[in-house]
Amino acid sequence: MDKNQSNLINRHNLVGGQAVIEGVMMKKGDRVSLAVRKDDGSIEIKNTETKSIRKKIGLLNKPLIRGIVAFFESLILSFKTLSNSTQMLDLEEEKKTKNGKKKSGASTILIMVVSLILGLCLALVLFSVIPTFVADFVTDFFNMQAGMRGYYITRALIEGILKIVIFIGYLAVVSLMKDIRRTFEYHGAEHKTIACFESGHELTVKNVRKCTRFHPRCGTSFLFVMIMLSIIVSAFINIDNNLVRIAVKILLIPVIMGIGYEYIMYAGKNENIITKILSAPGLWMQRITTREPSDDQIAVAICAVKAAVPELYPAVHEEQYKITDSQNRYHIANVGKKFPKEEPLYKIPKTKLELYQLNAELTEKEGYVTIGGKTVKMQVKKYKRV
Repeated sequence: MDKNQSNLINRHNLVGGQAVIEGVMMKKGDRVSLAVRKDDGSIEIKNTETKSIRKKIGLLNKPLIRGIVAFFESLILSFKTLSNSTQMLDLEEEKKTKNGKKKSGASTILIMVVSLILGLCLALVLFSVIPTFVADFVTDFFNMQAGMRGYYITRALIEGILKIVIFIGYLAVVSLMKDIRRTFEYHGAEHKTIACFESGHELTVKNVRKCTRFHPRCGTSFLFVMIMLSIIVSAFINIDNNLVRIAVKILLIPVIMGIGYEYIMYAGKNENIITKILSAPGLWMQRITTREPSDDQIAVAICAVKAAVPELYPAVHEEQYKITDSQNRYHIANVGKKFPKEEPLYKIPKTKLELYQLNAELTEKEGYVTIGGKTVKMQVKKYKRV
């Protein structure tokens, strides 16, 4: 194995990321870099350090255990990152209470904690309570009794199918929200940029655009793996009382987390026929949780990666990615603001002649073209801004 091949292998699992409001966070080791697109079109970068407790306590870095610890550390980091992105965008300063006073940091943290608790309760109801009682109702309807051959496996399959349907349905519904859809575009930018980084190519908008937006280490894939593992584990819970069955499944969640984490890390480093088959459902789900990003969103992700790996990219030069107010009209802070009407860069071709004329104007064939401030995928592959 030559030095270049070794360097490419070492890049796998080196950088992880997260899409946030109007930005992307990238993490490499203890370094966390958050890049956010401001409402004036500029990019602001914030670098922080985070220390994992797994480095201090060796026991917590053992297989299975480290997955549980990593999950809670990721949860905490996610909340901190979301809070930082909100502050960097000055969204909190824009929102005032009815008496005209600004919300304090303490009130924001309280809101986030309450949201977390409510979110966990909702997840418990959706993915544990409802599937358990529905599975019990279905088995009773078909006169299946405990002790019958395949009874608990059937229950586990019914519960698993319901969890998958609820999971897909939830993602499909929230993806219809404009703010969430825009965040999913940044999610796509994050995946594409990491894929470009891991492939060893130069981090340019053009190179990143060519990369896939589907990644085996994505949190979406992890959640789907968790659901699949819960189906297998549930098949071995031979308990008829629904409340006790729910309690046992909740207690087994850390075990499922640990196994799921080990698999995700393995799949991220090893690409073979087995990992491809097992990772396929999670990658399919990313068709919902990621969207094709615009060039300016890709630029934000590039800045985040470069800031997270200073030993490879000493200078970020985020100022070169600044965009105009008109180009930034879809920014969350600019919703409702009026901008001068922007002339379409290209007219969408309706006839073969117009298509031929458009092709004659373009120097690169990519599959995307900017029209009226939006990045549109054309039916006949191949357009990009000159």
